[in-house]
Amino acid sequence: MFWFLMAAMVAVVAAVALAVLGSGDGSGGPVTGGLPEAQPDRADDPLPVDRPLTAADVVAVRLPVAARGYRMAETDDVLDRLAAELAERDARIAALEYELGRVREDGRPPAGAEAEPGA
Repeated sequence: MFWFLMAAMVAVVAAVALAVLGSGDGSGGPVTGGLPEAQPDRADDPLPVDRPLTAADVVAVRLPVAARGYRMAETDDVLDRLAAELAERDARIAALEYELGRVREDGRPPAGAEAEPGA
């Protein structure tokens, strides 16, 4: 019985050594080329650098997640709020620019502006 267990143990050790050192493709030859290239753990920055951010830019961004990363629900809530506030700000700026353009076309000073002395 001892010799049978010893032979079984040698067979198991040999099988494990072949599995570890073998190529895995059935040819028995060594693996060539080494390990595959690692994927980057962080995506390229999707935010535009050639123009100001818009609400759509903030909505579209997805942050990478790590083992001890961030709480996605809370982060998404913050980004949603930021996007809404950016959209509201942009709408307010557009309305003010439109009103300023109308006032300039009429030739009268904007509301709240004091008339220049001697005019």
